[in-house]
Amino acid sequence: MKILAIADQESSYLWDYFTPEKLKDIDLILSCGDLSPLYLSFLATFFHGPVLYVHGNHDGCYKETPPGGCICIENRIVEYQGVRILGLGGSMRYKSGPHQYSQQGMNRRIRRLGLQLFKHKGFDILLTHAPAYQISDAQDLPHRGFRGFVRLLDRFSPHYMVHGHVHLTYGYNIKRSVQYKNTTVINAYERFIFEI
Repeated sequence: MKILAIADQESSYLWDYFTPEKLKDIDLILSCGDLSPLYLSFLATFFHGPVLYVHGNHDGCYKETPPGGCICIENRIVEYQGVRILGLGGSMRYKSGPHQYSQQGMNRRIRRLGLQLFKHKGFDILLTHAPAYQISDAQDLPHRGFRGFVRLLDRFSPHYMVHGHVHLTYGYNIKRSVQYKNTTVINAYERFIFEI
């Protein structure tokens, strides 16, 4: 399965200079948040498969203008062609606003997933907005990762974790992907294609 992951920055390659051929080999689109709902709706219109998304910390407008033709997978596991995807959007709480959580708040969200995790026997892809703590995150509070994500990776050992939030333009030491034990952690900033 070929997956297009997107986050944080609308890709002019896919929006301004779009042609249908650019999506013809893609089986699934995963959005890690902080993208215009119009952009997601545009992709969903021309794409033959599902567009799954979680919220970024700047996605408050989704309440009034949800991305049409897309599926929000916050706080649940969705299975597509045998691949189990767990969605947990949002970032560390650093100011007032939606889709921001303390470490304890994210831990509560994860605990509520217990029955789903048991029923699905884990998951193959962890789809988030924020990174995991000390894995591709930054030192400042807004871009710090969640410890609960590390525990999920340790316990379930998924093939991939896909996140956004830490833009590749933030510095030379930001990496597109890193390996954490058995999990490949991908920063989906703008766009990235991978296979599972």
